[in-house]
Amino acid sequence: MPAGFESQLLAQLRAHPDGIDEFSLIRALAGIFPRSLFAAPGALREPLMLFQTHFLLFHMLHRLSYQLAMDHMEIEVHALRIRLIPRKPGTNGIVEQDPLRSYYLDWNQWLTTQSEDVHLLLLGVLQGPFSVPPDELAAALAVFDLQEPIDAALVKKRYRILAQTHHPDKGGEPGKIQAVNQALLILQRYYGKS
Repeated sequence: MPAGFESQLLAQLRAHPDGIDEFSLIRALAGIFPRSLFAAPGALREPLMLFQTHFLLFHMLHRLSYQLAMDHMEIEVHALRIRLIPRKPGTNGIVEQDPLRSYYLDWNQWLTTQSEDVHLLLLGVLQGPFSVPPDELAAALAVFDLQEPIDAALVKKRYRILAQTHHPDKGGEPGKIQAVNQALLILQRYYGKS
């Protein structure tokens, strides 16, 4: 990682107290570190590079969250919202077992994942303990303004409405359509595609 990466990552989180989505955070880091993986051509397009960029960011966020525990802070890490939050009173650091955190802190996942693995992940063939965490699912449902019970067909229908409403060509904000697109990926992982 480039020198000063963790301090810049923390500065970005502090600059967005309500949270920042993964795409926006990667873009901000690419601007700060133009010679890093975050700014590499294809980092957000080519599947293996996208996986590596995502994994590296989430790896660093979870590492930083451990360091912040001494300051009674932690990082809420989700694709749709990444933010600093106060540590829950009465806890002595990060102690809860979290399969997702364990996955991102396992550097071998980054080293051993190949293009074919990413392709299978994108197709939903590989399953892991991190398929869709409940709070990530709830955040995606909130972006879509949906509540259970729903199915893949309703997700698709709602996506079309939101995409039409928030598309930049229709006067929408690029950040909002990115949040809608990220929420769609989460909801498709959970409900499937119609």
